[in-house]
Amino acid sequence: QVQLVESGGGLVQAGDSLRLSCAASGRTFSSYAMGWFRQAPGKEREFVAAISRSGLTTYYADSVKGRFTISRDNAKNTVYLQMNSLKPEDTDVYYCAADRIVYGATPSYSAGAYEYWGQGTQVTVSS
Repeated sequence: QVQLVESGGGLVQAGDSLRLSCAASGRTFSSYAMGWFRQAPGKEREFVAAISRSGLTTYYADSVKGRFTISRDNAKNTVYLQMNSLKPEDTDVYYCAADRIVYGATPSYSAGAYEYWGQGTQVTVSS
């Protein structure tokens, strides 16, 4: 069982930056690929970024590539999402998620593959 708690959301202006954090419980954090997803009311959960178990490989949605950076600190059981050059269309609830995969496997882009989810943190970008 893994419990995930996101933090770091807030209200910012277009062009600003935010860093989201997701703290995981348990001693097996490094056994999980981690992902960030976002969701607006009435819409499907959308892939944002993912990171391999080792942290050596990262993946991004085209809409955030070059602006967002996912990273992890396995010693601190924490995954981060650094969001730069924020746009109003980045406004959403952001969720972190964990997927137990074999070491070296590619993290999934699909929300359905992830077993554990945080409660979400709201990011609002004003124009």
